Amino acid sequence: QVQLVESGGGSVQPGGSLSLSCAVSGSISNINSMGWYRQAPGKQRESVATITRGGTRNYKDSVKGRFTISRDNAKNTVYLQMNSLNAEDTAVYYCNVVRLGPTTGWNRRDYWGQGTQVTVSS
Repeated sequence: QVQLVESGGGSVQPGGSLSLSCAVSGSISNINSMGWYRQAPGKQRESVATITRGGTRNYKDSVKGRFTISRDNAKNTVYLQMNSLNAEDTAVYYCNVVRLGPTTGWNRRDYWGQGTQVTVSS
């Protein structure tokens, strides 16, 4: 099993900053990518930012230049620094880990954190 423990989030005024972290433990072999998704009320869950083990990053267009994803492979932790937040960033943010390799039979395995609320409001 894989456990994901998220921390961070909360409430902030527009233009403010927040940071999220997600520590991964358990059967953590063959972790391929780590990332952050979000889901706003009435909307589908969407990818915000992902980072591969090699450090390749991908961002949702609307967060480029404002959000930064990073990971510490030694600590099996992924981070999301969020700056210049606006109301459209309000959502529950979920940490995601993808395992893919010999220990998964080369089948993709997705794991999710419990979610943390980010609210941007004046």
